[in-house]
Amino acid sequence: MNSPINSPKNSSTKSPKKSLKNREESTLKLLPKLAGNPLFKLQCYISGKWCDGEGGETDAVINPATSEVIGYSPKISETQLSQAMIFSQQAQTSWQAQTAKHRSALLQKWYELIVANQESLAQIITTEQGKPLAEAIAEVNYAASYVQWYAEQAKRVYGEVIPAHQAQLQLTVVKQAVGVCAAITPWNFPAAMIARKAAPALAAGCAIIVKPAPATPFTAFALASLAEQAGIPAGLFNVVTGDAVMIGEQFCQNPIIKKLSFTGSTAVGQQLIRQSASNVTKLSLELGGNAPFIVMDDAIIEDAVDGLIQSKFRNSGQTCVCANRIYVHRAIYAEFCQQFTNKVAKLNLGNGFDNDVHLGPLINQAAVEKVQQHVDDAIANGATLVCGGKATKGLFYPATIITNASHGMRFAREETFGPVAAIIAFDDIEQVINYANDTPFGLAAYVYSQNVSHIHRFGAELAYGMVGINTGLISTEVAPFGGIKASGYGREGGKEGIEEYLVQKYLCQGR
Repeated sequence: MNSPINSPKNSSTKSPKKSLKNREESTLKLLPKLAGNPLFKLQCYISGKWCDGEGGETDAVINPATSEVIGYSPKISETQLSQAMIFSQQAQTSWQAQTAKHRSALLQKWYELIVANQESLAQIITTEQGKPLAEAIAEVNYAASYVQWYAEQAKRVYGEVIPAHQAQLQLTVVKQAVGVCAAITPWNFPAAMIARKAAPALAAGCAIIVKPAPATPFTAFALASLAEQAGIPAGLFNVVTGDAVMIGEQFCQNPIIKKLSFTGSTAVGQQLIRQSASNVTKLSLELGGNAPFIVMDDAIIEDAVDGLIQSKFRNSGQTCVCANRIYVHRAIYAEFCQQFTNKVAKLNLGNGFDNDVHLGPLINQAAVEKVQQHVDDAIANGATLVCGGKATKGLFYPATIITNASHGMRFAREETFGPVAAIIAFDDIEQVINYANDTPFGLAAYVYSQNVSHIHRFGAELAYGMVGINTGLISTEVAPFGGIKASGYGREGGKEGIEEYLVQKYLCQGR
């Protein structure tokens, strides 16, 4: 799904030690757009303080559109991380004792500040992640929606009274915060992935320590700055950067951490499961995907084309739920491909700050190479390249369409994570359901059909945690987001999301 937390695919690189002043000066000379941005920070936020790494080491962060250094993120020490955990544990005890109404009010202030500063946040996202500015603004609002939703849900954590089995007993169930939490977030949605983990944690009464992706630390620092302004007490929302292996191991093995939420690759998710086993740490994992996009012969073709463009090319195909395998009924295959090609031809590739840009760069060179391998494999095995198919410059890869594809090609087995739409013809509903389920992953699937019986069958038989029916956009703060099988477990969003940060306590009281 996303690059592993310790993978060379991440676009940060080691840099020499620099003072904070020197780092700021060198950065702002390169990036005039961020010179006046009050949210652009170059330090971690730990226990209510902005700080460098203990040894002064940093990692350089690269703008994928220009290959320029954006700035440098600190490499915190194991001692700093341990101290942060201890402080967070103390802060969490007081936070849990606060009323839900109090926690809700501070989250609401954080939400309002995120919305008020959406332009500043979006500039940082586009600079370090590459997506078009309009998409970055949409992500900020999406992130804010989770904070607002869990500000409301904080007041809706209800217990239960159970009819007793004996007259002299009273049985109740209460819910309490799980304790200090940790989160490891990806680079593709650097604001939204933090918000949908941190907001429910704080709403439930937990403290949380966030490790953002090395490629996109500055969005996380900006969110911490706004949380500080909102009055969220010190130690409750922390952002740390540095050695991914060390931080990941500490999150799994330090007994202070009671819950870890991770979004990223299945391989790293499996590693975290193994590392956390000794402490029986509570986990929620959103891992790899391989989403099928199915278009039946009774679908409205124009709607399906629009939905595919939304799903496939948002964030240049770098989303965990984007269409990865496109199955179109043979009866409408030619017409669908023609309409799709006509609309894709209008998509513009370029720097996210330029006007009328629909696709920005991929995150790093490894991402470009993987996309190219999938395209080359399809062509070598008999597929037809309709458009795109080669990087244009640097990390820019154009919208690519491949027809006459087959289910056995590499893109059908692996998550491409790029702007490649390979289209496979199928003959009947049973065949396409078998194709769709022929993967170890089970995050998201999409179906376009006007036949009610077909829709019911797809809903029942597709082995995925989420199914979009006649829509290419399924993510919302009010519904549970997550997968099954090798795509992980646990849910984010909806009323279910806050339950991940709570534990149930059963009370049996005699009269």
